[in-house]
Amino acid sequence: MTSSSASASASAAGTRQPVYSQRVEGVGTVTLTPVDPVADAPLIHSWVTEERARFWGMGEASRELVREIYEDVDRRTTHHAFLARRDGEPVGLFQTYDCAEDRISECYEVRPGDTGVHLLIGPARGAGQRGFSAGLIGAFLSYVLSDGTTRRIVAEPDARNEKAVARLVRSGFELGPEIELPEIDLPEVYLPAKRARLAFLSGPQGG
Repeated sequence: MTSSSASASASAAGTRQPVYSQRVEGVGTVTLTPVDPVADAPLIHSWVTEERARFWGMGEASRELVREIYEDVDRRTTHHAFLARRDGEPVGLFQTYDCAEDRISECYEVRPGDTGVHLLIGPARGAGQRGFSAGLIGAFLSYVLSDGTTRRIVAEPDARNEKAVARLVRSGFELGPEIELPEIDLPEVYLPAKRARLAFLSGPQGG
């Protein structure tokens, strides 16, 4: 399986191979490739600094800071970041993490097999395609549940992000309470405190 890109901004991101590929009816072939912090930082920076991505929390980040953040993720075994492509075109940023090894563990009772997710869908090119977001999210969730260890998927969008919360509900998530994710201030990473809304999706082996 090989990766291709239809945009010049992502042309250098061919150093890593996709870990997952799924043909989504009406959408195309969705692939997930581990983020290359150096090659992908310019593209990710262009996405996270847009007004539409304000809830991602990196609106003021420099390109260098974006690279450093994803270098930190890349060093971890409990946190992972993927660039999503549809038919070779970058369309989103998808992240997974072990809830027991994340700040979210301070905010709810983590169960064995809980996997956390973050999703940023890239800016649309041209007219929006009906069913695109749903198809993309479906592919992401299928990937997470394919690992054989995830029993429940946990999301924690910004509590003010009504669009993201509604999208999770449409995708089958059950809403939990609002929580206050604590600030993390370490030499290698800084995360501000965030008011978030928990949402849960049980997998086939969950409960």
